[in-house]
Amino acid sequence: MASLSIPTQFTFTSKRSSASEATRTHFTWTRPKFLELPRCPSKSIYLSRRVCFSDGRAGIRRNPHGVGERDGVIIVDHGSRRKESNLMLNEFVAMFREKTGYPIVEPAHMELAEPSIRDAFRSCVEQGANRVIVSPFFLLPGRHWLKDIPSLTSEAAKEHPSVSYIITAPLGLHNLLVDVVNDRIEHCLSHIAGDAEECAVCAGTSKCKLY
Repeated sequence: MASLSIPTQFTFTSKRSSASEATRTHFTWTRPKFLELPRCPSKSIYLSRRVCFSDGRAGIRRNPHGVGERDGVIIVDHGSRRKESNLMLNEFVAMFREKTGYPIVEPAHMELAEPSIRDAFRSCVEQGANRVIVSPFFLLPGRHWLKDIPSLTSEAAKEHPSVSYIITAPLGLHNLLVDVVNDRIEHCLSHIAGDAEECAVCAGTSKCKLY
């Protein structure tokens, strides 16, 4: 792979003059060996090379092949017996809908809670969707993404034979997740130091503490 050429050394000279003397100081910086920057993006199959940025108007820059007016989006998580966890998905879907401006966005739980994938699929169709995009709110591709969600979505789609659907990738190793994880770590450390309140995830659980 070709690499970006960086000069091996930089030499900086500072000169100070006074009535009695003139001094010169030389500083030399040597490039570390690890600074060999690739010219092209990483080819890893695990890292997304397409990052979606804000358009400066609090929205998402549109992909010409992206979500259309007749598309329904389902954000599906695992589902929990804990009511507060399920309600948190509703809050995320509301945030997602407001940020993207997509007209049809529904929450769904794979199991243990309602609405189910079938319920959400039906709701999208009732709102006019002729294509349904199922987006797993999962971190990594495991059994649920490989088998369970496709099976449940296929069953739901049988009730609407004229509607196509796609199941998108889970969150995976996306560059922006680095910032999300680091933000969680820093906030929790600030909380146990007494400099921040509990975040919405930990609030009321008493779990964010030093053991």
